[in-house]
Amino acid sequence: MTTAAPPLDGITVVSLEQAVAAPFATRQLADLGARVIKVERPDGGDFARGYDEAVHGNASYFVWLNRGKESLTLDLKSDEGARILTDLLEGADVLVQNLGPGAAARLGLDADTLARHHPRVIPCSVTGWGSTGPWAGRKAYDLLVQCEAGLLSVTGTPGEMVKAGISVADIAAGMYAYSGILAALLRRATTGAVSAVEVSLFEALAEWMGHPAYYATYSGTTPPRSGARHATIAPYGPFGTADGTILLVVQNDREWWRLCTDVLGDDAVADDPRFVTNSDRVAHRDELEKLISARLAALPTTEAVDLLDAAGIANAGINDVADLATHPVLAERGRWHEIGVPGGTMRALRPPADLSGVAPVMGDVPALGAHTDAILHELGRGHRVAELRAAGVV
Repeated sequence: MTTAAPPLDGITVVSLEQAVAAPFATRQLADLGARVIKVERPDGGDFARGYDEAVHGNASYFVWLNRGKESLTLDLKSDEGARILTDLLEGADVLVQNLGPGAAARLGLDADTLARHHPRVIPCSVTGWGSTGPWAGRKAYDLLVQCEAGLLSVTGTPGEMVKAGISVADIAAGMYAYSGILAALLRRATTGAVSAVEVSLFEALAEWMGHPAYYATYSGTTPPRSGARHATIAPYGPFGTADGTILLVVQNDREWWRLCTDVLGDDAVADDPRFVTNSDRVAHRDELEKLISARLAALPTTEAVDLLDAAGIANAGINDVADLATHPVLAERGRWHEIGVPGGTMRALRPPADLSGVAPVMGDVPALGAHTDAILHELGRGHRVAELRAAGVV
């Protein structure tokens, strides 16, 4: 079956990126066919390369975030390095950066300066707290942002708050940067106007905190930390079976009635004043869960799942990360794809958004500086590669 050219074929992205947020955004662009040139420091590159050595000696974060990119080592503080970057930007469509506070301006890469010298280039800045405002100069890391956004206040158990197990603030910011860049590319293509894109980790996660924030503001009550349960919906959480644990979810009164009649086998429970509405069920969660637990604890997991499925009650197993790697849905839908990494190969997940007739571009993960020589040749500096390397420029 023939496939169309990827949607971003012909788009060139230059990225001055570190860690998670900006690399996550540009990896999405690479998966859609954009050429992403990742500019890295000659003395070690993106510091995420050193987080661990789990994947054939490469960091698990780095291989996740950087497939399909070209790595160019460049000392941006040197005059020659700055000139090389200027030449790169002449042919670029997008510049992405998540440099430290003030660094882009010092390098002449802020949105205003870029608009004067490279008016076609869409600048995207990923910051911690925003480029203006009282915290513009503060450093930001994922856990700091989780704390300030209130995520820890609603995550964990009543006795202990915990952080999210993934870099949720970075991921949120990366996804908004990605979608913002796509919107800016569309605007440029349809109107010719160039919009600068700015995303902060804090504001991205604040958006994701909308439900608990609005609930607390207008109800006067902060949603409690409820472990694996939902703070404001019941029943919604894990229940023991005779030989394991399953998680079940009831989202509406119709499903509640089915749970009572088809699973609990007790029509009267459905009309119990303690449980008639979701708010009632949340208020009497302890009594509710005792009823459900008494029934499910007498059933093997497979039988409990069959019963819940027949009643149309959503349920799931509680997997660990190793279970995800072998999950039948991912395997049977062909979501795994082999890519190259320095020192070997690995299985990587296809992008979650499928475009009919278009295959994702899932390139290899680059070694540090793997494309430096080729890019310098493109820029007419091929005869100076050895000289530039000896001078520490690349």
